[in-house]
Amino acid sequence: MTSPDKATVFIVDDDDRMRAATQRLLRTVSLHSEAFATPQEFLRHKLPDVASCLILDVRLPGMSGLDVQRKLNERGVTIPIIFITGHGDIPMTVEAMKSGAEEFLTKPFRDQDLVDAIQHALKRDDESRQRQAEIAQLRERYEKLTAREREVMSLVVSGMLTKQLASTLAMSEMTATVHRGHVMHKMQANSPAELGRMAEKLKLPTVT
Repeated sequence: MTSPDKATVFIVDDDDRMRAATQRLLRTVSLHSEAFATPQEFLRHKLPDVASCLILDVRLPGMSGLDVQRKLNERGVTIPIIFITGHGDIPMTVEAMKSGAEEFLTKPFRDQDLVDAIQHALKRDDESRQRQAEIAQLRERYEKLTAREREVMSLVVSGMLTKQLASTLAMSEMTATVHRGHVMHKMQANSPAELGRMAEKLKLPTVT
């Protein structure tokens, strides 16, 4: 079983000795791993919601590592991939990198090179997950705004002062102040500048 909060390194390699050696290496640096002999077995596996990366052999029975990468991309799975191969060539590397591969290591490689690539991939995935969680939280707050409050937020982040906002929306300054206060409270923003950064992360259209 995968620990619910433990970063996980997935290994897909049809070479039993290579899988075992990689898992032994990862244990020496206190990294949790799960290994699969076939890509089909890995693709059937439900990935845990933790920082993770995939060590993927390019040459696999029935399905190449690049095919696995394509399938993951089609599913919207953004796990960082470290490709391993004994038969690497430049076109293959370019294709893998263009499709978002984290690293491409050719056998034989130094253990430290693999460990460094894994640590970098896990860090990147963790940061990506944190960004996604923050955006999801912001989106949840934004969806609680009324249509009028969303209008007000759009004008506030465009730089309008309360008086201008009131004039634009044909309301009293008092009403505009109340709406603005509700927006700041619901979005948990401490300043218009912070509200603006939230709007950027949510990719909200800007008022010109």
